[in-house]
Amino acid sequence: MATTPEARPHRGEDRKRQVRTIFSEIAPRYDLLNHLLSLNIDRRWRRKAVDRLRAPEGDPEARILDSCAGTYDLSLELARRSGFEGRVVASDFALPMLVAGRGKLEGTAVDPVCGDGLELPFDDNTFHGAMVAFGVRNLADVDRGIRELYRVLRPGARLVILEFTTPPGPAMRRLYLFYFHRILPLVGRLVSGHPWAYTYLPESVKDFPGPDELAARLRREGFRESEWSHLTGGIAAIHVGTKPDPHHGS
Repeated sequence: MATTPEARPHRGEDRKRQVRTIFSEIAPRYDLLNHLLSLNIDRRWRRKAVDRLRAPEGDPEARILDSCAGTYDLSLELARRSGFEGRVVASDFALPMLVAGRGKLEGTAVDPVCGDGLELPFDDNTFHGAMVAFGVRNLADVDRGIRELYRVLRPGARLVILEFTTPPGPAMRRLYLFYFHRILPLVGRLVSGHPWAYTYLPESVKDFPGPDELAARLRREGFRESEWSHLTGGIAAIHVGTKPDPHHGS
């Protein structure tokens, strides 16, 4: 299937405009397509990501950042957990995504903020943890985005990144590439009505660093205990990093 120029991941400010355009335009069908195209596996992935975050329990002062939060599924996975008594700050630079998901927020401990992942509107050392689901790949400058996450985390806090990968096993890789490049763009186009947004998705995964390189970037930007693990045969991966706490010898 030919890839249109619009669907190829752009660079710099053009990438920022491209991503904001995509997610603003598909926002009304985003939740439906997420669950449909992943066969609901994305729900399990988010549960595992929140498990790895190890957010503080029983602390009403705890603040957790969900960057590139979209329509809040990751935020709500944490906010609804028994034992979590803090607040989740859900930040995204595509306002229509935040608006599309706001009906899910009534009575929850989730606070939406329209903010750019490359210039987070928060003070240094603010959050007790941070998480990103399928958003780091869309940043115009991945290293800068990691630095921003590091900056706003408190010493000793964890960062968890959930992101797509290309499966390492040949059989799973063939199946995955067929689905990702043939089935997903077709279904995405039919359901969303957008001509190329769901062609951009596999192109952006192909364009993104593999798990080893992303882990190395986290370490280079200061994170310690940086580790990752595959999910569902390598379709996705969870990365975990910790901001060192000088008072605990990290």
